[in-house]
Amino acid sequence: MAKLRFAVRKFEPFERAMEACWSAYQALYPSDLEMEFVPLDLEELTTAFFEKKGLYNGDWDIVHINTDWIAAAYETQGLSALDSMLLQQAPEGGEQAWPESLKSLQRFDGQVFGLPFHDGPECLVLRKDLFEDPQEQLRFQEDYGKPLAPPKTWTDFLDLAAFFTRPADHLYGTVFAGYPDGHNAVFDFCIQLWSRGGDLLPDGVSIKLDQPLAVEALDFYRSLFTAGRGLHPESANYESVQAGAAFARGEVAMMVNWFGFASWAQIDAASAVKGKVDVAAIPAAEGGRSPSLNVYWLYAIPEGSRYKQQAYDFIRFAVGQQQDKMLTLAGGVGCRYSTWHDTEINGMIPFYKKLADLHETARTLPRLSNWPHIAHIIDETVTAAIHKDESSLSLLAKAQKKINTCL
Repeated sequence: MAKLRFAVRKFEPFERAMEACWSAYQALYPSDLEMEFVPLDLEELTTAFFEKKGLYNGDWDIVHINTDWIAAAYETQGLSALDSMLLQQAPEGGEQAWPESLKSLQRFDGQVFGLPFHDGPECLVLRKDLFEDPQEQLRFQEDYGKPLAPPKTWTDFLDLAAFFTRPADHLYGTVFAGYPDGHNAVFDFCIQLWSRGGDLLPDGVSIKLDQPLAVEALDFYRSLFTAGRGLHPESANYESVQAGAAFARGEVAMMVNWFGFASWAQIDAASAVKGKVDVAAIPAAEGGRSPSLNVYWLYAIPEGSRYKQQAYDFIRFAVGQQQDKMLTLAGGVGCRYSTWHDTEINGMIPFYKKLADLHETARTLPRLSNWPHIAHIIDETVTAAIHKDESSLSLLAKAQKKINTCL
């Protein structure tokens, strides 16, 4: 009797959706096949895949892997190409079921190494009930001399964060995910850089951190933590899921985070802000353009799996139209066009229609096999900026030397 082991991104809505998907699959295709779901957080996943060689030694048959790691997994031959199975039994709707923005990063040399699981670019997530409250609008106009509205600039963002911070009510203006896991702080740094017109690859080839706009970006980000102006006090300890949970508990007025946390807070029965959520474009520096970031999660089959066909059969079912919708109803973000335009979904989550627009402007991180290592260098630099007095220019120069060695 075969037993599949599935490394699942640890997040209660994901776990719930996967269990429900497996039950539906077993009901439709009865067999003695078993499935073991193993929820792991970000650091545990990278350790399981690369340090413990789980992609290669048969530890896993299906994995949730995000696009940050896909190049490293491909170049170390850790994932199985799906092309022959896709040709024999294509998923419902074929490749046309998904936008191009969710199909490109898992393609290498004309082959496909994963299918979309969960997405939702970064955006500004906000408490609609607070922003639309007449008394809050009057108070903000009196205090700041301008209308209460979603911030267009980082200056506006800071004003709003300070305005909504009321520790006695356990309400804070914003929250950032500052926990050093090689992801969240890196994403926030990139967004600060992009919103100022900067780029990680200004020449299109080499990572360059020791540049003036990167200094500005890091200075602003560290000031959020060191000045403490409107920031949730647990921000340095939270990763993105915990930051999203704080928002869902009603502790935060607005945050820059993944679209999925907005939809989760909007529909989850336990959410204190259910039905009170909206999304908007991320603020930019004066004269800059609003940025967004597209990092998405995939279903993939490790090269070391002994049950590749059985794994693919389940993945093919899991990415189908009904299951993609059910993932969204559980609190994830489905990846199919059909889910984005679903009448029931848009009735429950009125801002869901904004998802396609966010994809139009979302950027991606460099697709480098050593990106996980580079990301950790950036993460260490951002963490040091929060906790040390050393100048941003000095910290970025040191990081640049490490990256040059890495490259």
